[in-house]
Amino acid sequence: MKPKYFFTVLLTLLGMTTQAEVINANHNGFQLLIKQEVPVSQARAYQQFIRISEWWHSEHTWFGNAKALSITPEVGGCFCERNGKQQALHMTVSYVVPEQEIRMIGGLGPLQMLGVQGGMSWKFNAISPTTSEIILHYQVTGYMPEGLDKLAPIVDKVQQEQVARLVSTLEQQLVNN
Repeated sequence: MKPKYFFTVLLTLLGMTTQAEVINANHNGFQLLIKQEVPVSQARAYQQFIRISEWWHSEHTWFGNAKALSITPEVGGCFCERNGKQQALHMTVSYVVPEQEIRMIGGLGPLQMLGVQGGMSWKFNAISPTTSEIILHYQVTGYMPEGLDKLAPIVDKVQQEQVARLVSTLEQQLVNN
């Protein structure tokens, strides 16, 4: 990359902001909201999201390999992990507006075995032709004797890491192009 373009990209990236918070947490559930501006178009952010195997952290998979992850962006589609005969359904796609929003239902990771219900939305809003905002909203409800509020900060941290990895992948593509 030419030096003057590198500095332009660097200044753009430094101006990007992240907002993350546990909106609400109580014994029977919690809500997370993570917002992140990215220096790419809405369509590009959405398309990279769909290629989840390129940015999700392998430590947060059942079989230790993010390359085994996929999202089928259609109603009834699967956010799945397939590693040979080992398979896991992480969430089911329940709503799709291409290049704008995907909603999924289910419980991620250890939430899957707690008998909880979760709804997750990934929105991609255009701020300008070359800047967009990624908004992750995850709401979980159900019962856990110790209280689901105890899990909220842990799940929030993991989801913040995933958003950061998606953003990092998008930013790295800018630097490499």
